[in-house]
This record gives sequence, C-alpha cells and structure tokens, in this order.
Amino acid sequence: MLALWALFLLSAMVISWALDIDSSLTLSGNANRRLEAEALACSGAEVAMNPQVQPASPNLSRKIDNRQSYEAHMSGEGGRLNLNWLMAGEDPTRLGILKRYLEARGIDVNERDRMVDCLLDWVDPDDLERLNGAEAGDDYRPPNRLLRSLDEIKQVKGWEEFTSSSGWDEEFTLNSSGAIDLAWASRDVLLALPGMTEGLVDRYLQFRRGPDGIDGTNDDAPLRNEEDVRAALGLSSEQFGAIAGFVSFKDPVFRVVSIGRSGDTARVVRMVIRRPQNVNVPQVISWKEF
Repeated sequence: MLALWALFLLSAMVISWALDIDSSLTLSGNANRRLEAEALACSGAEVAMNPQVQPASPNLSRKIDNRQSYEAHMSGEGGRLNLNWLMAGEDPTRLGILKRYLEARGIDVNERDRMVDCLLDWVDPDDLERLNGAEAGDDYRPPNRLLRSLDEIKQVKGWEEFTSSSGWDEEFTLNSSGAIDLAWASRDVLLALPGMTEGLVDRYLQFRRGPDGIDGTNDDAPLRNEEDVRAALGLSSEQFGAIAGFVSFKDPVFRVVSIGRSGDTARVVRMVIRRPQNVNVPQVISWKEF
C-alpha cells in the first residue's frame, strides 16, 4: 500500500512538473512572438523614415514568411486640423474652419459655440471668460497655454461627449506645419474651408485619389503644386485666393502606422515624422508602441 501511495505521489509530481514546463514554454513562445512582432513593426517604421520612400512604395509592406510580416501606412499629417494653429491669434476665419468641421460632424450651433469658446478659454493667457466659455472654478483649471497633447481636449468643458466617441481625434493634430494640406485633407476637412461645396469637394477627391478611391497609392493624380490643385478644384485665381492663407500642399510632416505580425500576435508602432526636402535624416516628432 505504501509503495502504491509513493507511486501515486511521484506520478502527481511528474504530471505537475510536465504541466509547469508546458506553461513556461507557452509563455516563452508568446513572449518571443511579441518581441518578433515589435521588431517587425519597428522595421516598417524604419523603412517609412527613409526620405526616398513614398506612401505608395511597395517597400512599406513585406512578408518574411507565412508567420512574419510588416505593413506600414503613411499619410500626410497636414491633412488634419491643427488645433493650436486654428486657435492662434483668434482669427475668426480659422475659428470658422473649426466650427464648420464640427458642423459636418453633426454638432449643433449652440454646442459648437460652447466647444470653441471653452477651447479658447483653455488656451488663452488670461482668465476672462467668454460668453459660452469656462475659466477656472471649483475643480476646473484651464492651463492658459496652447495644447500639449490631443488627449488634453478630453479635459476641456463642452468637449466631453465629442471626445467620448471612437476615433474623435483622427482628423486633429498638433504636429503639422499648420495650414491644411490639400494633398491629404479628408472630405470633412475640405468642406470646412471657406467657399467649399460638397460637389466641388467630391469631384476633387475623386480626381486626387484616382480610380481606386484611396489616397497614397500609385494611381493618385499627379498634382505637383498648388496651381495644379486650384485647377483640379475648378476655382478661379480669385476664388482660390480666398483660401490661400489657410492651405498648403505637401506638408513635410507624415503620420506612420506600422503593424508587425508574428503568428497570431500583432504589435503597432505609430509615429509622426518630419521629412523636409533635401534632408537625409528625418525628425521624429512622436513615437508610440502598442
């Protein structure tokens, strides 16, 4: 009986040891795949930093084997609304761009006025409260300086509901050169510009994106300068002059999202870089891994 009991205990110990080893191997395998996926995501990001690589370059994606790959996507950061640029100087035309954008997102006029006034009170240097704004009080403390991150907007009164929706920040930035880049601006951003209509914007986007309807691919229209853009928009010189101070073309700041995969594990690198012409080393503005 003692011999059987000893054999039972020994068997239990062996099984426990085997399960321990299997669990350790699984954890080790998961950790290795995670590291591999991170390395692959970083590889895609490094490729995107090369000044010779353009958004449509085939080098931005690579399949190492059936288990490992990376795919990087580049988009112009200037196509997004730079909130600090829109707020600077309290230019009514720039503020109008933000209000029209919020209107396109379904925000009613009273809520738009509150959102913009509260944001102005957040960034201006004084404690004077605007008609629809909010200055310091109780637990609310506007820092009276420009925004340092987009997440900061979640703390601004009037923006709570807007910033609770998924993807609310996709068309905002703090990192572009300022003016709206006509090479990358989305439909809603273009419609926010003075004088833009849905028909005009839709025709322009169809032309800019080419047959596949996607920006940053090989069939995009060969727009070389702002004059090409003016012609594609179908605007006269006088009409284009009305928006000339608020737009740019081919801003050197890019957003890169690189996804690395190892088996079922995926890791992402998201960065913003500045790639000025005739400069071989780009400037990394932000880098985030998740």
